[in-house]
Amino acid sequence: MNDKHEILDEIETVLGEQKELSVHYLFTVLLMIMIVLLLAFPKIFLQSSIYYKSRSISGLEREYKSLKEERKIISSEVEQKKFKNQILDTLF
Repeated sequence: MNDKHEILDEIETVLGEQKELSVHYLFTVLLMIMIVLLLAFPKIFLQSSIYYKSRSISGLEREYKSLKEERKIISSEVEQKKFKNQILDTLF
């Protein structure tokens, strides 16, 4: 019976020590959180930066393709007008 009480007393002392939060433990947890944030922030910043740059590049590519098509249309119109002008010059 005495051994049982000794074991229970030891368990209570071990559990009692773990229930109290020390300043050192709190400081360690806060330090770990800060380290994780410092490591995660650049990654998040770079990912969002890359995302917005790729959106910008995509918009510029769309504009480039539309301007390229518009250039084709305008140059074909110019060629038609040149051809029409040459024909009219030969007639007069």
